[in-house]
Amino acid sequence: MSALLAVEGLSKTYDGQKVVDDVSFSVAKGEVFGILGPNGAGKTTTLEMIEGLRPIDSGKVELSGYNVATETDKVKSIIGIQRQSSDFFDNIKLTEMLDMFAGLYGGKVNAMELLDEVDLRSKANSYVQNLSGGQRQRFSIAAAMVNKPKALFLDEPTTGLDPQARRNLWDLVKSIQKKGIAVVLTTHYMEEAEVLCDRVAIMDEGQVKVIDTPKALISALIKRGFKKKDVVQQADLEDVFIDLTGKALRE
Repeated sequence: MSALLAVEGLSKTYDGQKVVDDVSFSVAKGEVFGILGPNGAGKTTTLEMIEGLRPIDSGKVELSGYNVATETDKVKSIIGIQRQSSDFFDNIKLTEMLDMFAGLYGGKVNAMELLDEVDLRSKANSYVQNLSGGQRQRFSIAAAMVNKPKALFLDEPTTGLDPQARRNLWDLVKSIQKKGIAVVLTTHYMEEAEVLCDRVAIMDEGQVKVIDTPKALISALIKRGFKKKDVVQQADLEDVFIDLTGKALRE
């Protein structure tokens, strides 16, 4: 598959220390690509350089044929970004805010249709400050979709959400993928990466250690002789929680 996003030798240095060190990977149209790693691994800095939000020290990033470093405005016009914490205007209804954001791109959007996609139609006349954590995360994704992006970037989108809200957001990501939109996400939840990602890159100390499908990485670990100390069960406590309380969102 041809790459929608191509990252080659991306690097970033702060105070003499490389926080992103020669990172390379590609993402195809309609692929969900995960970037995993411990805190301080360079995940967010990598995303911000790809998004054109942070200068690139060395290396090259192309998105849909545009060079991020020299054609930043064109890149920003075809991507959507949901950050770890997003600030919105107070006292503006959700529909009005989506209309306003679309206007910043010089276009229009069907706000109700977009809210339908993120299961927020009932909150159309509400304000962001009155939304729950899960609702706010879904609205931030709706806001990132106003320009009909070719690539969507999600930075730890389910942090702090309860199990129902987290799994609902997984369904939302899958529905976005079905539209042919590439999704690049960071997460600390390994189950989330297994469920959502076609491929993952595992980073540490600014470097990509490996890139492959979650299934292939797990198989390779087992072939190296890895065995869990505890017996692996077919369900976990979160499955019990969902089974007992239901999948419906509590908002």
